[in-house]
Amino acid sequence: MTSSPPPAEPSAARRTVLAAALAAVGTAAASSAPASALDARTASRPRVSSGLVDNRFWTSYTDWRSGTCAGARPVLSRRPALVIDTPAGRTDYTDPHTGTKATWEYATWTSPEHTSPVPATEVITSWNADTPAGTWIAVELKGRYTDGSETPWYVMGRWAAGDGDIRRTSVDDQKDGRSTVWTDTLAIDDPTSGLRLKSYRLRLTLHRKPGTRLTPTVWRVGAMASDVPDRFTVPASEPGLARELLVPRYSQNTHIGQYPEYDNGGEAWCSPTSSQMIIEYWGRKPTAEDLAWVNPAYADPQVCHAARFTFDYQYDGCGNWPFNAAYAATYEDMSAVVTRLRSLTELETLIRAGIPAITSQSFREEELTGAGYGTAGHLMTVIGFTTDGDVIANDPASPSNEAVRRVYRRREWENIWLRTKRYNATGKVVSGTGGVCYLYWPAHPTTAQRRALEAVGIR
Repeated sequence: MTSSPPPAEPSAARRTVLAAALAAVGTAAASSAPASALDARTASRPRVSSGLVDNRFWTSYTDWRSGTCAGARPVLSRRPALVIDTPAGRTDYTDPHTGTKATWEYATWTSPEHTSPVPATEVITSWNADTPAGTWIAVELKGRYTDGSETPWYVMGRWAAGDGDIRRTSVDDQKDGRSTVWTDTLAIDDPTSGLRLKSYRLRLTLHRKPGTRLTPTVWRVGAMASDVPDRFTVPASEPGLARELLVPRYSQNTHIGQYPEYDNGGEAWCSPTSSQMIIEYWGRKPTAEDLAWVNPAYADPQVCHAARFTFDYQYDGCGNWPFNAAYAATYEDMSAVVTRLRSLTELETLIRAGIPAITSQSFREEELTGAGYGTAGHLMTVIGFTTDGDVIANDPASPSNEAVRRVYRRREWENIWLRTKRYNATGKVVSGTGGVCYLYWPAHPTTAQRRALEAVGIR
């Protein structure tokens, strides 16, 4: 068993970091969890904060009308949306991953400026959309600093549900000397300076093939702004719930060596494997037609499908947080976001309402009893709590589907998930995610589910 290497310094290329982590854990050891999209995000940068989280999502008809449209229009329906009306113009886009140059009609929507109650060190966007063949979207963010100056328009994702028109991609090397986009996370370069993002606007650009009536349909776009505390440990919470949700169990290690073009195969698929578990918990799954491309000899082909359609061609991996949420929302009447929770109590609130969560964490092997591995970044699915308050997780790093259900000690698990600082195997101080998770739920939740989501800041 080898320990995961330390994350790279912020100036390092993020894919280089992932490659090093995968080399360290090896491709054959089922007990070893690979690095995920956490690596460069958790570079060893200092943090100070007020410890707060702010979520702002545009999803209602009123929300869509509050923005500025150029060629787009809101649609009033049971699930309000934004679509192309009369395109604002045409633009050329050369796909950096295929070299293909194509002309697209486009329309834009720009949100009002949202002033966050949390002057933020980090902002992560999420979106829920349908992009039929011949369409795609771009999501951008422009922030305003606490000194009144502004960031450039940062690309937070160029995205399509499929991969036939463009390759979905993050964009590297976006920075202005004060903040940097690390694949899917906009981060202040030096939080100790006191500089923060106090507000932001989002811009959606909807694309379609010229001369058609095709359109993307966007149901939700928004962001989570946060300034999480700088801490190696977090206060212990008191157990408040004993409940276990019946979530399907899938092991990423079932897929070792399969489709290595997608992040070296199953040993790196913790994120899409976790996503697929929760998608199926809500009763959705790919159709037989969707899965026709998968080798019929492979077990659980839907996990292969999830890996392919969460894959970020720039990051060269399946661990892009918003891309996983966007994939989940391609299923009928599903909503999904990336956010941060502040405590296990908030996670208990969701489990009580029947909503599981996908959590991101990093740890040394000895820090999580029973895991059997250490990792620079890993996703697992929390499905409940025991009568003692311990965490019940579907851990995709397990050697088989039957072994996926794990019980982890509450205090250990709570600390590794919520901390922002940790010591790696070499004794170096590196960062943790500070409570990052994906939440997936039906677009029309029950009253109890809606209240639980509102209790953790999601509307």
